[in-house]
Amino acid sequence: MASEEKKGTVFALMAAFVSGIAIPMNKLFVVDIDPIVFTAIRSILIGLVFLMLSYKRAEFKKAKKPDLVGLLLIAVIGGALAFLMFFTGLRMTTAGRGAFLHKTLPLYVTLLAFLFLKEKIGKKQLIALSLMFLGTIFVYFDAIQPGPFWLNPSLGDLLVICATFLWAVENVMAKRVMEGGNSNFLVSFSRMFLGGLILFGFVLLTGRLPTLLALNAGQVMNILISTLVLFSYVFFWYSAVKMINVSKASTMLLIAPVISMIGGILIFGEPTPLLQLVGSALILYGAYMTTKVKSDHLILEV
Repeated sequence: MASEEKKGTVFALMAAFVSGIAIPMNKLFVVDIDPIVFTAIRSILIGLVFLMLSYKRAEFKKAKKPDLVGLLLIAVIGGALAFLMFFTGLRMTTAGRGAFLHKTLPLYVTLLAFLFLKEKIGKKQLIALSLMFLGTIFVYFDAIQPGPFWLNPSLGDLLVICATFLWAVENVMAKRVMEGGNSNFLVSFSRMFLGGLILFGFVLLTGRLPTLLALNAGQVMNILISTLVLFSYVFFWYSAVKMINVSKASTMLLIAPVISMIGGILIFGEPTPLLQLVGSALILYGAYMTTKVKSDHLILEV
């Protein structure tokens, strides 16, 4: 039992590390690659893996009544629009700001679940949400001057916030779809593969096919590395929650934005003004408080 606890803790820490390096790493990649092309290819690759897993586990046969409309909306909202906004925003703002703003996901999920799933919000949750909201305001309005790697921080921050809100909408929809008998594998396949196809269609409609075909070996390698990093996160995370309490694993995951901020400073020389640090701390503490509240939300990561 002690061995399982130790392994689970190590897996949770590895998931936090991978999640932490993912944002500055992806920012480095999208500086040199069109974010729409980058996201479309990555999503299709990940979607193909979930397709194979779903087929191997006979998830399509197990589905009692596939909610085609719900699955398509998940693909459009969470698999296409949210990814498009997030990586476009990440290209414009700093990795540190993007990482902490992304951690406001529980804020929007809880509010939407209260409105549409009739889930209750306790006193502790309300305090946590208020802290996260205040932290978001601090980060967003603590403007920084544009730089070579963050050309329009205000617009970038706004796009990251909008993307995070769309992922919250997707989470609530995924909850309902899975309650209808559809598995998480089927939902993940729809989110990534169908979302990737939608993005690929956007690549064609906006005349970006030459950009896609002109990708060099280094850019293709960067996309594959980013895909592998996301796979690693999923592997470490689900291995952790299988062995230890999910609240303990979630708490360790809060190390991730700190790693992202440090990575942004070291790689890009990103500024960290005082109000941004205060706002980031409020978001982090609010997210920590939400891990102490029992909930059956399924929060899908990037």
